[in-house]
Amino acid sequence: MASESSFDVVSKIDRQEVDNALNQAAKEIGTRFDFRGVGASIAWSGDHAVEIRANSEERANAVLDVFKEKLVRRSVSLKVLDAGEPRPSGKEYRLAVGLKEGISQDDARKISKIIRDEGPKGIRAQVQGDELRVSSKKKDDLQQVINLLKGKDFDFALQFVNYR
Repeated sequence: MASESSFDVVSKIDRQEVDNALNQAAKEIGTRFDFRGVGASIAWSGDHAVEIRANSEERANAVLDVFKEKLVRRSVSLKVLDAGEPRPSGKEYRLAVGLKEGISQDDARKISKIIRDEGPKGIRAQVQGDELRVSSKKKDDLQQVINLLKGKDFDFALQFVNYR
């Protein structure tokens, strides 16, 4: 009898890479000429958020662009960012940027429906907390499911882990 093969679909953030991107962005903001004297800064605000401060709305958005550029260079998907609008706070503007992690129950149901409808037969998808376990007897079917999900455009980042 053939053994089951499986993999997990997850949406996780590589915190070290995000931290490195944030530090690089902060260093660039400190040295770039166009950010001199505008009070621009970027820093962690809790575990799953980043706060950007500047003296104008345009500068706050420019700091966000620098941060996005650093994330892309470190191959972190921009889909993990949940950026709001710059809000005035006293004499400065603050921009809260949340970091999305995990797959919600609704999103997991959507993914498993796509796998059932468009994937090969004999594939099972189970929701396990904030991840989705996909299993099958054939490894080729699992490869097809990975390619199917990579071809879809979700509003959150997907990674495929624990392939066995």
